[in-house]
Amino acid sequence: MSSDARTHVLTRIRRSLNRGELPDEARAELDRRINEPKPGVVPARATGEHAALVERFVEMAEFAAATVTRVPGMEAVPTAVADWLKGHNLAPKVVAAPDATLDGLEGHGTLEVTRGVAHPADQAAVTPCFAGVAETGTLVLLSGPEHPTSLNFLPDNHIIVVRASQVVGGYEEAWAKLRAQGAVPRTVNMVTGPSRTGDIEQTLQLGAHGPRRLHIVLIDDHRRGTDSGEG
Repeated sequence: MSSDARTHVLTRIRRSLNRGELPDEARAELDRRINEPKPGVVPARATGEHAALVERFVEMAEFAAATVTRVPGMEAVPTAVADWLKGHNLAPKVVAAPDATLDGLEGHGTLEVTRGVAHPADQAAVTPCFAGVAETGTLVLLSGPEHPTSLNFLPDNHIIVVRASQVVGGYEEAWAKLRAQGAVPRTVNMVTGPSRTGDIEQTLQLGAHGPRRLHIVLIDDHRRGTDSGEG
C-alpha cells in the first residue's frame, strides 16, 4: 500500500470514529514503543545462567519429541549427521542449506551432500538456525538465499545444527537479537519438535504438515569460551 493510500484509509477510519490527527506527543510515544519494545512477563524457566539455559533447551527439545546429539565442534557434525541417518536406516544423503556456517559438512567420506532448496524426493535436510529458545526448546529459523524455507518443511527428516552460544532464555531475547542485526527477514519460522497433529480422538500423528523427525546437533562451543556462529 502506498503512503498516499495508507493516509487515505487511516483518515477515513479516524473520521468514522470522530477522531482527529494524533498529537505529535502521542505519535512520538507510539514510535518509541515500536522502536523500543518492552518485554512482558518472562517465566522463570527462561532465565538463569547460560549453561543452565543450554541444559534446559535440551530438556525442552527432547520433551517436544526432538532428539539431540551434542558434539564439541563443527568438525564433529558430519559424523553426527551420518550416524543419525544410519541409525534410522536412511541413505547417507542430505540436502543442506548453502550457508557458510555448515562448511565442512561434506567432510564425512560416506555422506553425500547437495546444497540448495529441497525437492519432494529429498529424505533429509540439514540447516543452521538463528537461535535456540530454552523456554520451550524452540528453534528460530530465518529465510533467505542461504536459508531456503523448503528445507524446513519438505523432507521427512530435519537436522538442525545449533551452537550453544546461540541459545537464549525466552522468545523476547530471540526477537531482540533478531532486531539488533538489522533488517528482519521475510519469514521467521519457530520450530518446536517434529510436525504433529491430533485427529478428532486426539490421537497424535507426527509428520502431518512437515518433518516427522527433528534432530538437533548441538555444538557445545560455550564450554570452550567461544561465541561464534550464525547470528
